[in-house]
Amino acid sequence: MKPVTGVTPRVVRSDQEWRQQLSAEEYAVLREAGTERPFVGEYTDTKTVGVYACRACGAELFRSSTKFDSHCGWPSFFSPLAGDSVILREDRTLGMVRVEVLCAACHSHLGHVFEGEGYPTPTDQRYCINSISLTLRPEDGGDAEA
Repeated sequence: MKPVTGVTPRVVRSDQEWRQQLSAEEYAVLREAGTERPFVGEYTDTKTVGVYACRACGAELFRSSTKFDSHCGWPSFFSPLAGDSVILREDRTLGMVRVEVLCAACHSHLGHVFEGEGYPTPTDQRYCINSISLTLRPEDGGDAEA
């Protein structure tokens, strides 16, 4: 994975340490900027209330209140947590220009963000995130999203 220029991650591990911590599939997405197949991720359709954290380092990234049904095959959010929870970087792979979303804490690949697609969200953005990049921490006392 291409390093983020000018920004030092708060969580630093060697490739060997990441390989020991993550499954082969998790490593391929989080550390090598891969993509899981659509409609197979555990969080694509979940409605559980809670916080979605980086599977690699545990940093909090998204709240379930910003998750919406985009029917694209991956979990979609209209906004990350406030502050510096994610880093956005230009991605010119696959012959197109996209905006890659990285965990600010460990610089792991999460997915991509798209704008202007017409979803009825407050930001007109779709953070299209790989389920395998996330861990859901349910809030106590509820199963359905607010």
